[in-house]
Amino acid sequence: WLQATGSHKYNTVACPVPFTYKPDIIITKNMNMLARNITQRLPRNLSAVIASTRRTFADIQVEHGRGDWQTFGDIEKYTPGKFQIKTINKISPVGLKEFPDDSYDVRTGEMDASNAHAILLRSHKLQEDDIPKTCRAIARCGAGTNNIPVVRMTELGIPVFNTPGANANAVKELVLCGMLLGSRRVIDGINHMSDLGAQGLAKERVEKDKALFGGQEIAGKTLAVIGLGHIGSMTARDAKGLGMELKGYDPGLSIQSALKLPRKMDLTDSIVAAVSGADYISINIPYIKGEGGTHGVIGKDVIDHFKPGAVLLNFARGELVDSEAMKDFLDNNDGRYVTDFPDDLLWDNKNSIVLPHLGASTEEAEDSAAAMAADTIRDFLETGTIRNSVNFPTTSLSEQPEHSVRFTVVNKNEPGMLANITEAFADAKLNILQQINHSKGDIAYNVLDVGTTESAGDVLSFKHVQEKITMLEGVLSSRVLYGAPGTGYARNLDGEYFV
Repeated sequence: WLQATGSHKYNTVACPVPFTYKPDIIITKNMNMLARNITQRLPRNLSAVIASTRRTFADIQVEHGRGDWQTFGDIEKYTPGKFQIKTINKISPVGLKEFPDDSYDVRTGEMDASNAHAILLRSHKLQEDDIPKTCRAIARCGAGTNNIPVVRMTELGIPVFNTPGANANAVKELVLCGMLLGSRRVIDGINHMSDLGAQGLAKERVEKDKALFGGQEIAGKTLAVIGLGHIGSMTARDAKGLGMELKGYDPGLSIQSALKLPRKMDLTDSIVAAVSGADYISINIPYIKGEGGTHGVIGKDVIDHFKPGAVLLNFARGELVDSEAMKDFLDNNDGRYVTDFPDDLLWDNKNSIVLPHLGASTEEAEDSAAAMAADTIRDFLETGTIRNSVNFPTTSLSEQPEHSVRFTVVNKNEPGMLANITEAFADAKLNILQQINHSKGDIAYNVLDVGTTESAGDVLSFKHVQEKITMLEGVLSSRVLYGAPGTGYARNLDGEYFV
């Protein structure tokens, strides 16, 4: 039996009673025969709901859609039974194909996405007003997340994901290009020949003027790499192949990145030690504001240790470099500064080469970043797994046992929270088969698989225990990963239960 209450225009299903997606859906044990008879006449998403219930012995009751639908957006444009994905900026269609059509409704461009369950974006500066109450996650197709209010999202219990390494090859190639541009004054030569061509003198002067643009080869020179993550390690490896000597600094060097480094590389214990004596210096570190951050990390104290003629390559963030100190170096030491971040003090300096922000502007990088973001969002929405998040702990629970329902809970990282959550399940006579709890800063994240075979009655209800858990002081949101995509999400909005 399919039992539903309420009335709405979606009452078009051939069932013993009217069906609407809006209220609770209760599915009882003796339904297999009925399901076989009516499945062909049901909407695709409802068929998925019926099919999913056959996995368990008990019958599951999950609440979805309490309250005024205007809270969630325009019901006329809502597609029930699918995860709705909102895209901001132009996201690669190749990456968006990672979302299956049968369970995802991807809204691009100006399409209404008032009920979005997740947001994908690139460079758009995200505001809190852009984020609907239904949103569970945000993913940036790129590494940096400065355009997302990460701190506020943490307070709301919304994980923010990025795509580290997706554009690493594209940025690495631009770094190598920057080394060559900084070595041979190629751009100055191109501009000079353009001017001569306009005067009709190009053929006459092409040999005579080449001495104006002499340079040096990079083979045998020393490259200092500051930051040895995806981009830094790839840059070091390829520079070694070009015959360069290598120095590096990264206080947070991971085992994975260390294994990618060339064997003969001098790892130093400070930035100053790395840059001293280097012919080229590549910055590959994130920009972090505040005390202990990386703002102006390449300052006068570091630049004073540059050798005369050194080339600084900054394809990370403009704010990492102290512009005043860099200008002084360029004016007095015949060095070079190559970057894709414009600066009011340095953009017109004769020894600066300022490019558009081209680091990830390749078709391959955009495809890779979008695909990685889509896969990360899918993993989170479908299994509760968290990876590549900048504000939530990496969390992965092993495969869900048979005859179980998966819960996720986001809460403030405070003493006693886990005990309160598990106690709520115990009070509801629900057995936790496996669980994991990880924290990061002020946030904690829980994934729990609850058995469905110990039900005392015909229906095993999760709606009351979910409300109890969600409304615990310190809990921000919860999800029941069961049934139709998009259902089972609840939030504690300043003491109001939103489901």
